[in-house]
Amino acid sequence: NYCEETSKTFAIGGRLDASTLKAIEAIPESDWKHYADCAIAETTHSMNETHKAFRLIVVKYKCQAELFDNQPKYHVIASNRQESAEDTLVWYRQRGEVSENGIKELKIGFGMERMPCGQFEANAAFFRIGVIAHNLFVLFKHSALDSGWQRHRVATIRWRLFHLPGKLVRRARTLVLKIATESVQLFQNIRTKSYQLAQSLAP
Repeated sequence: NYCEETSKTFAIGGRLDASTLKAIEAIPESDWKHYADCAIAETTHSMNETHKAFRLIVVKYKCQAELFDNQPKYHVIASNRQESAEDTLVWYRQRGEVSENGIKELKIGFGMERMPCGQFEANAAFFRIGVIAHNLFVLFKHSALDSGWQRHRVATIRWRLFHLPGKLVRRARTLVLKIATESVQLFQNIRTKSYQLAQSLAP
């Protein structure tokens, strides 16, 4: 109801209660589109507390009769997206990239797997610092790096940015770090974009 009232697009996994199973049984066999690993169909459904009906996309998986029973396994998705059921299913499955992999990155990439002590307040402060570092990294990646870097984790970006081959030479009583030309251009672009971002965020 909240998504509908605020005009938000949604695709939400649903429960297989009695009314949902009844709606699935009413889908004609001709409406199912069969694929190698599943079949997809859709119908219109509503619940007692919903203010309007919604699309109910049903995914039917093949069962392994030799291991379990011979009944198909279903997964249902409630949605208001205006596209094919297949496209909505692809969009729905991307939630792991957005949320679950983000949590994994926070835990492994920023050392949040374990808290440092047994004091709740200290652990809360430690975790907040880790979340701030993660959010700043995401801001840096999307604002200062090119599109080819967007899917990289923090470990990969650390490696590509800081573990660069170079040579330290002394010239006229000064030390000069020599690196590959493409790396120089990369850091110049990062510096320019970072400066532009800072200017846009300045009060």
